[in-house]
Amino acid sequence: MTRADSSRQIGLARALSKLGFCSRSKAVDLIHAGRVNLNGGICRNPEAPVRSECDRIEVDGQGVTARAKVYLMFNKPRGVVTTASDEKGRETVYAYLDALPWVAPVGRLDKASEGLLLLTNDSEWAARVLAPETHLAKIYHVQVSTVADAGLIESISRGVRTDDGRFLRAKSVQILRGGEKNTWLEIVLDEGRNRHIRRLLAQLGIDVLRLLRVAIGPLGLGKLPKGASRPLTDADKQALDRAMGQEAAPGPGHRDWTSASGEGTTSEDADDRRRSRRFASRKGARV
Repeated sequence: MTRADSSRQIGLARALSKLGFCSRSKAVDLIHAGRVNLNGGICRNPEAPVRSECDRIEVDGQGVTARAKVYLMFNKPRGVVTTASDEKGRETVYAYLDALPWVAPVGRLDKASEGLLLLTNDSEWAARVLAPETHLAKIYHVQVSTVADAGLIESISRGVRTDDGRFLRAKSVQILRGGEKNTWLEIVLDEGRNRHIRRLLAQLGIDVLRLLRVAIGPLGLGKLPKGASRPLTDADKQALDRAMGQEAAPGPGHRDWTSASGEGTTSEDADDRRRSRRFASRKGARV
């Protein structure tokens, strides 16, 4: 958290999220349950104003301080849901993660989708990754239930208006390979709406057989095995920051989580809707 961030007041639930303790929604639950103390007294107001540099926050009697920033990449398997818990008892991405500080998905992949998913406890960084104004490309390999031709490619690129009035398009699309009954496409998005690719193709009468996210900006999935995760390296994080037009130097809270994940090293929601409306502790876009 920068000096400017720490000097201004923010809501208590948001403060817990910015400190990396838990998601904002989880913080609201903790506060309503009377488990959070602010300056020595129980506080049940999630919007109670807090200045992190002078106010003392405790959860279950334990002081809360800023957590080291954690940035992970995960190869999500098909059939796994992108949530901390599921009311239907379905397997979640957290079943695949080793013991780490709280992290939240950066956006979402729906149950039937697979591939690259970022997770972090840095809510502001996650909001920037997802913000449309960064134009950070997300690359997908999509198997469709038809033999694609130039007309289909043009239609995907031109875009469609859905039944609810939303306009969906791809930044670019190309044919990767084809068979007698189906085709693999590479589709690039620079914005993300809920089930963007599936709804776009459905409007064109095309079924999606498989959908894999293979890259976010300069960060590729590479050979990371299905169901595996690793911390972002310094180079990974800096490349993503540069692609978003950010300062690429690692932050002071960065920590090496090699011992927890067994692989790699790492460098270092929402009152302002533009910055945090898409953070995954709330409802993120799925594809």
